[in-house]
Amino acid sequence: MNKEDVKNKIIHLRKIINEHNYCYYVLNKPIISDYEFDILLQDLIEYEKNYPEFYDSFSPTQRVGGEITKNFNQIKHTYPMLSLGNTYSYEDIKDFDDRIKKTLFEDYEYVCELKFDGLSVGLTYVNGKLKHAVTRGDGEQGDDITTNIKTIKSIPLQLNGNDYPAEFEIRGEIFMPHSSFIRLNKEREENDELPFANPRNAASGSIKMQDSKEVANRGLDCFFYHIIGENLPYSSHYENLKKAKLWGFKISDYIVKCSTIEHVYDFISSWEKERSILPFDIDGAVIKINSYAQQNILGFTSKSPRWAIAYKFKAENVSTQLISIDFQVGRTGAITPVANLEPVQLAGTVVKRATLHNADQIEKLNLHHHDFVFVEKGGDIIPKITGVDESKRVFDNAKKITFISHCPECGSILIRNEGESNHYCPNDMGCPPQIKGKIEHFISRKAMNIESLGEGKIEILFNNNLINNITDLYDLSFDQLLGIEKEYTLENNKKRIVKFKEKTVQNILKGIEESRNVPFERVLYAIGIRYVGETVAKKLALYFKDISHLEEAALEDLLQVDEIGDKIANSIMSFFSNKKNIELIEKLKEKGLQFKMIEVEGMIVSNKLNGKSFVVSGVFSNFSREQIKTFIEKNGGKNISSLSAKTDYLLAGEKMGPEKKKKAETLKIPIISENEFLKMIE
Repeated sequence: MNKEDVKNKIIHLRKIINEHNYCYYVLNKPIISDYEFDILLQDLIEYEKNYPEFYDSFSPTQRVGGEITKNFNQIKHTYPMLSLGNTYSYEDIKDFDDRIKKTLFEDYEYVCELKFDGLSVGLTYVNGKLKHAVTRGDGEQGDDITTNIKTIKSIPLQLNGNDYPAEFEIRGEIFMPHSSFIRLNKEREENDELPFANPRNAASGSIKMQDSKEVANRGLDCFFYHIIGENLPYSSHYENLKKAKLWGFKISDYIVKCSTIEHVYDFISSWEKERSILPFDIDGAVIKINSYAQQNILGFTSKSPRWAIAYKFKAENVSTQLISIDFQVGRTGAITPVANLEPVQLAGTVVKRATLHNADQIEKLNLHHHDFVFVEKGGDIIPKITGVDESKRVFDNAKKITFISHCPECGSILIRNEGESNHYCPNDMGCPPQIKGKIEHFISRKAMNIESLGEGKIEILFNNNLINNITDLYDLSFDQLLGIEKEYTLENNKKRIVKFKEKTVQNILKGIEESRNVPFERVLYAIGIRYVGETVAKKLALYFKDISHLEEAALEDLLQVDEIGDKIANSIMSFFSNKKNIELIEKLKEKGLQFKMIEVEGMIVSNKLNGKSFVVSGVFSNFSREQIKTFIEKNGGKNISSLSAKTDYLLAGEKMGPEKKKKAETLKIPIISENEFLKMIE
C-alpha cells in the first residue's frame, strides 16, 4: 500500500472502532464480539506504530497513553458550575412549582431525570473534538482531568455527525457501576488494601489518580445531563439531550417530560421504590424547566438556578445496638460525640460508627447506655443516629448518657458559648488533636496544597516532636526526616509500616518550598480563622489586600465586606486580638508566605470605580447579581453587604425591598439603576 492508502485505512479503522464503541458503551447494543473488536483495535495500533506520521491524539488508541499527571492544572469555567438546591419533601417541590407559576404566567413543562451519585464534570468540545474536561471545583474553576477522562470509553473524543455547534460545553456525572465497584474492592482486599466505602468515593478517588492507565482499570462511566453554549440545535433542554445522544454522548434513558406537578411526584415515587434495580447508584431525582427561554426568565441565585431543584431520596434506616461513645476533638476545639455501634449493613456498607453531633442531640434522643438505636446515612454517605427504640431498653443497664465536662485529650474544662450548640476545648495551642488538626487544615489541597504531606505523615512528625505548629513545617530539614517510620495496624489486623525514604523526604520538602508561592486568599484560609472558609477568605483578601489592613480592621470595617455578618466579624477580631496568632503570622511572613494580594493581569479591567463601595440589590435585566458584582470588582470597586454612611451607591434592580430603599434615602446614598451603572464603567 502507498502512503495515501495507509492513511485512508487508518481513518477507516478509527471510524468503525468509534462506531463500535458508541454501540457498546452508549447504546449498550454491541454488534460485534469482543474478539472481533480487539482484532480491529490491534490492527489500528499496528498501523499507527508503523506510520507515526499519521498520529492523531483523538484516535481511539489514545484513550490511555500512560501519562503521569503530578499536578492537575486549574481551568476557569466559561459558565459557573453551580450546584442545585436540594429538598427531601414534596412540600418543597410544591413551593418550587408555585414560584415557577408566579414568575412565568404561562404554560411550562418539566424534565425529570435521575440524580446520579458521582462527581460532576464539564467537557468542552471545539469543532467536534474534546478540548478539555474540568471538575466542578469551587464552581468558578476546577481541575483539568482531560487525560483521565479519555480513559472512560463512553465519552466521545470526536463527535458523530456534523450538526453540532462549533463550541459548546456538556456536563455530566462520572460514576462507578456496581459491577466495577465490587470488582475493585475485591482486588483491594486481595492486595491487603482498605476497600472503598461506596461507589461515589471510589469514582472520586479514581478520577484524580496520577496514572491514566490505573484510571482506565477502574471501570468508570459517565452520564451527561446538561448542554451549554451558543447556537444549540433546539430551544429546549430535553430535545438537545436527545440530539447529544446522536453525537455520541451517553444520555440516560430514564428521562421524562412532565406537564404537571403530579407527574413529577409519580416519577420521584416510582424511582424511590425501584432504585435498587439499577446497576449504578442514584440518590434522588432532578426536576428542570424544559424551555431555555423560561430558564432565562427564572434566572439564578448566587448558588443555584431557580429553574431546577433536586429531590433527595430519604435514607435507608436500620436498627442496631449502641456499644459506647467516643468524644473526638476537632481542629477548632469542637467536641464531637461519636457512637460505636454493633456492626450493621446499611445502604451497601457495614456501619460501625455514627455521629451524634453535640450535647443537644444526645439530650434530644434521650440516649442511654446500650440502647437500640435507629441509624441512617445522611445523603447515603454519613451514618447518623436518628432515634432510639425505647421498647428494647434494658432497664438494668439504662444509665442516661451525659456529655463530658473536660477535654478527653488534654483535660481542659470545656466551654460552651452562648447561642452555640458545640462544646469547645479552649486549649487551642496545647491540645494535641487541635494542633494536628490545624496543621492538617493548613496543608490541605484548598489551602496550602502540600500534597506530599497528609494526615498520617503529620501525625508521625508531631509524635516525633518535629512540628508543634504550622511554622515548624518551614524549619524541617532532610536529615531530620530521613528514616522516620511508624507501624500501623489495619482493620484486618495486618501491619503496615510508613517510612520516610529519600524520595518521600525530597517530595515533602519540595511541596513545602512551593507552598511559599500560594496566593494570599488561600494563605488566609489556611491559617484557620474560625468561620473563615474559602469564599470568605477570598472576599477578605480582595477587600483588604494586605493582612496588616485586616489585622487593624474595626468591626464596622469588617461588616462592610460582602456576605460578612457579626458572627464572622467577631471571630476575625477575636483571632487578631490574640498575641500568639499575631506572632504566628509574623513568623510565617519571615518564612516567605504571601500575605498581600498580587494583582494579576485580567483581575482589574479599569480603575473607574476605584475607592467606591456598592450595595447590589434586586433583579437585573441584562446581568445576574453575581455578574454585576464581578463588574464592580474588575473596575476597582468594592461590594459590601449592608448599607451604612460609608456606602457610595445602592445599585438597585427590580423587586428590591422597600426597607433598603428607605434606608438609602435616609442616609442620602445615591440610588442608581443598572443602565446608570453600566455608563459608569463604559
